[in-house]
Order: sequence, then C-alpha cells, then structure tokens
Amino acid sequence: MTQSRAQSPVSPLKRREIIDALRIGSVPRRGLELFAVGIDRFEKALTEELDSVAAGQGKFKAVRGEYGTGKTFFAHWLCHLAQAKGFATATVQISETDTPLYRMETIYRRALESLQTTAWTDGAFRSLIDGWFFSLEDAVLESGKVDGNDPDALAQAVGQLLEERLGAVGANQPQFAAALRACHAARVRGDHATAEGLVGWLMGQPNIGAGIKRAANLKGEVDHFLAGGFIRGVLEVLKQSGHKGLVLVLDEVETIQRVRADSREKSLEALRKLLDELVGGRYPGLYVLITGTPKFFDGPQGVQRTPALAQRLHTDFDADPKFDSARAPQIRLQPFSLERMVEVGRKVRDLFPSEAPERVSERVTDETLKDLAEGVAGALGGKIGIAPRIYLKRLIGMLDRVDQHPDYDPKLHHKLVIEARELTEEELAASGQSRTVDDIALDLGPSSNEMADEDEGPA
Repeated sequence: MTQSRAQSPVSPLKRREIIDALRIGSVPRRGLELFAVGIDRFEKALTEELDSVAAGQGKFKAVRGEYGTGKTFFAHWLCHLAQAKGFATATVQISETDTPLYRMETIYRRALESLQTTAWTDGAFRSLIDGWFFSLEDAVLESGKVDGNDPDALAQAVGQLLEERLGAVGANQPQFAAALRACHAARVRGDHATAEGLVGWLMGQPNIGAGIKRAANLKGEVDHFLAGGFIRGVLEVLKQSGHKGLVLVLDEVETIQRVRADSREKSLEALRKLLDELVGGRYPGLYVLITGTPKFFDGPQGVQRTPALAQRLHTDFDADPKFDSARAPQIRLQPFSLERMVEVGRKVRDLFPSEAPERVSERVTDETLKDLAEGVAGALGGKIGIAPRIYLKRLIGMLDRVDQHPDYDPKLHHKLVIEARELTEEELAASGQSRTVDDIALDLGPSSNEMADEDEGPA
C-alpha cells in the first residue's frame, strides 16, 4: 500500500531535489533516509559510535562491498544521520591525481571544501568561522571590559580570547591561531581581502599572496605536517560552535591499488597512522569512514600489504551476513535483491512530486515496478547488484511520462532501451554491449604503474 501524500512531511522542494538527482543517475545530497533500504540495521551501532565521538573519542569504520552494493549511498546516509545529531560532515573522494591518500594536506583541503552542516551546505567553513568570531565578540562585549566602539581594543580582546579558547591546539600549531587572530583583526578594520585570503590559507588553498601571509607572520603553505594539527583546530572550533564533531568520509579508497607501488605503500601507511591516531585520542570528535571493495581489504595490492593495518581492520565474517556485527571494524554491504529494488522503487514513486498522484499510483503499480526491475536486471546480464542506478533513472522517466501525459500507460507504451553510452564500465561489462570504435581502449603496452608493479614479483 502506498503512503498517503497528505501524511508525508516531505516538502515539494525536497521531493524535487531528490527526484532531480535520481533522474540523472546521481545520489541526492539530502533525503536519503526517505528511500534507504537494507541499511537501517546499522543505525543503532553507528548512533552509539557517534555518541562516543560526541563525548570526545575518535572512531574509525570501514565499509566494504562490491560495485552496486551502495557504498557511496551508505556514506551519504551516514552523513545525514550524523548531521541530524549535530555533526558537521565532509566527503573526500580518493584519487591518484587529485586526492592521494598519503597527502594529508590535500585531504584536509578537500575536506574543508566539502564541509557541510544542517545549516550550511556550501561555504560551510567560512560560515563556521564567521559564527565563531561573532560568539567571541559577544563574550568580550558581555564582559563589559571593552568598548564596542573601539575596533582596536575589540580586536585585541577577541585575539586574546581566541588564543585561550584554542588552548592546546594553539600551543602545538601556533600558525592556526595566528591566522585566525589576524583574520579577525582584518575584518574589524574592514580589510576583507586580507580576511578572505587568510581563511583561504587556513583551508589549505595554494598560491595565497605573500602580503596576506605577512599579515599573520605566516610562512609557506599548509603542508602535510601542519594539516594534521589544523584538523584538530577545526574540531575545536566546531565544538565551540555547538557541533558534536566531524564525520569525514574517505570514499573509493580502493583506487590506491592502481597507483605506483611506492605511492600505494605510503597511502596504506598513512591509513594505518590515521587509525592509530584516532584510537590514541589525537583527534577527539572525529569519525572517519572509508569505503572500499572486498578486493581492497583482502587482495594482495590492498590492506594486506601492510600487516599492521590488516590486523587492525581484520573482521571475522560469518557465512550468513545476517549475523554480521555492526560494531566490527568492517561492515559489509550486500548486493541488491529484486525485492529490495522494488521496495526502493515504491518509496521513490511515493516521493515523486506529481500533480496527478492518483494517476501515478494507478498506472505505476507494484507489478509495474517489478517488471521494470526484472527488465533492467536482465539487460545487465542478470546482475541485480549493479542495476539500481539505471533502474531508478528509468523509473523517474516513466513517472515523468505518466505525470505529464494523461493517456500514457506504461503497460502499453513503455519500451526498455538501454544504450551503451549511458553505462558505467561495470554496467557496460555486465550488459555485454560495446561502445563505438572511438571508445575502445587500445592496448599500447604496459603502463608505468604496471611496469613499477612488475618489480614487486608475483602477488
């Protein structure tokens, strides 16, 4: 039975945002909880872990699953859960060229660029700093010791309070506190260019002008060693701004298997060090989630190459996944079943913002959803696990037609056509289709990465 639209609290704007993302095969930024299927069994354990992080611990979780099991969706869902509990969140997609795992300064920069809260989805770090400065100013003015009409006295008093509030962070990473102090002073005197430049430097952005850095006696850029300390600074500012902590998602970590041998070793060691520092209390208030394929966790080019990391992440999985522990270092996601795909389709149908909801419910029945799911899975070689993306795209297209054309009936008019050019590599391989001649990759000999790996001997 479909959910009554009158009973649903979901706004039309949020409905459209969700449907628009699914229409192009993307994961919506918000509202995942409205059509998530099969992952609610993890919620209790993850909530307990988030509560521990909010109390000052650091936590680490690994999510494993083959392509199509919804690792990225799971990460988005966790971020929604965390934001609802008062956390800020950030997602960094690991890649060989843009965000190598062993470059902490790059991870730091990408994390701050993607920082989000329930209040801020874009420019969250700048908004966070603005709000923190306002709270410091209020505290100074409420003390009655400073004249609010004297900008120099206000800047000096706020700077002193800022140093006190950052405490141990400022002692270990004085440049973090110095940049914030100079940034606030620049804002008080109306020098917005310097203030914005210093915020950019704090975010790890390169090529900040020397004149801006001189305003805070800063040298160089935020490098690998500064970045770790600056993360602690951001966690402290988040806490003082009323947030419970930060959830940092490192997505597609398995890509490090394809990099040069030396880069792979450095990445795995960086991951091991991060895990130990979380457990050791260096990052109170930080929850790190990584996603990867089973091959990354169990294969010879992944976690197993670093015994210390493999030991920390080792998890005994029972033959029956229903007995898996959600509290384990690793949790595994299962491929979609036909029943789960139909259930997702039902939820999406009920979310669809239609001007003719009765017609949509009447013509896109559960039987229609099942037929579409079977058709898409069949076109992809029967591999239901990789079918959800195309299935939801086709479902939205069907719902659009029913909504816009009163005489459109999927049973009479719908014909499933899946073209090679709209498929990912995994979907294309499953479908058995081929792209055009221009899209065929030619084997021109071993790549530099492969040549580097040849020196390692057999796996």
